[in-house]
Amino acid sequence: MNRVEREAAARRAMERTPPPVPPDLYGEVLRRGGRMLRRRRRARRLLWLLLCAAAVAFAVWAATVHPWVEPPSTTTPPIVNW
Repeated sequence: MNRVEREAAARRAMERTPPPVPPDLYGEVLRRGGRMLRRRRRARRLLWLLLCAAAVAFAVWAATVHPWVEPPSTTTPPIVNW
């Protein structure tokens, strides 16, 4: 197929009328789209809730355990009255 034939085939394809859209398609698209948005919103809220719960759990753990404090040495006794 040479260039002229390809251009003619492209013009014919672009000039064709699109196939008719079913009349109930719009309602179906709205219903599915709304459901998808609600699911995404619910999932996003659940993830934020889990993130906040993890942050609170970490804060409580860090406040009770004090992981930044060095544990006392157990190899030598503490020096007193030096």
